Amino acid sequence: MLLSGGALVVYWRGLRRVPSDARPSLKRRIAFITGVLLVYFVMQTRFDYLSQHMFFVHRLQHLVLHHLGPFLIALSEPLATLASGLPPRIGSGIVRRIWRLPVTRISYRIVQNAFVAPLLFVGLIWFWLTSRVHFNAMLSAPLYWVMNWSMLIDGLLFWVLILDPRTRRQGALLGFGPRIFLVLAAMVPQILIGAYITLAEQDLYDVYAVCGRAWDVEPLQDQRTGGVITWIPAAMMHAIAAVILVGRWARTDKNRPDRVSVSSSTCAGGA
Repeated sequence: MLLSGGALVVYWRGLRRVPSDARPSLKRRIAFITGVLLVYFVMQTRFDYLSQHMFFVHRLQHLVLHHLGPFLIALSEPLATLASGLPPRIGSGIVRRIWRLPVTRISYRIVQNAFVAPLLFVGLIWFWLTSRVHFNAMLSAPLYWVMNWSMLIDGLLFWVLILDPRTRRQGALLGFGPRIFLVLAAMVPQILIGAYITLAEQDLYDVYAVCGRAWDVEPLQDQRTGGVITWIPAAMMHAIAAVILVGRWARTDKNRPDRVSVSSSTCAGGA
């Protein structure tokens, strides 16, 4: 609650401090606020209790933590606004010093590597859905905390990398083409994981029988619904991201200075 509230307060302070012509659009503001509130809702309300007692609710929770919430936050491009909203001693002092540390920059480059980022993104989904690991995580408060926060942090890292509006020349870690490939490649294993859970004929997650289900739903029906959530909505998020990237790539390519100059010279020559 403190982190969600703190993020919104810092963002609000940043909006007030940023010059009016540099403020994010209304759509971006709505995306950030919605993303933060969704994360708060699935982690700090009764929804979290239900996610510990129904597998399909748990999958909805992780859909928000790993996909929808971070996706909206990354789409809002909030870093400049958040940086402006931090107190000077924290923003210009502590945060900047930590970011300038070689170990910080190297670590960030590693987890945002074109090979590591999708592997980590898909690997965490698979890891926490492994039957034995999932059983232990749902019965251990510390491990449950690690599971949820690892999904949220990794989701933020992945979608910030994928949805960076900049080109490679402007400072993005990857160009639009590689990012389109990565986001679609990361979609395939999730489809397979979701399909496996959906089509399984045995109860893969008996921990919900141990904890007791919140509603009178057959274990396999609960599991199949959770599998579909892992399968279809998650894949749709990746498809939407690919469409966004294609659109940005097309606009960037159209507005390239060399393209403009070539078009102008062609028209002049034709005249």
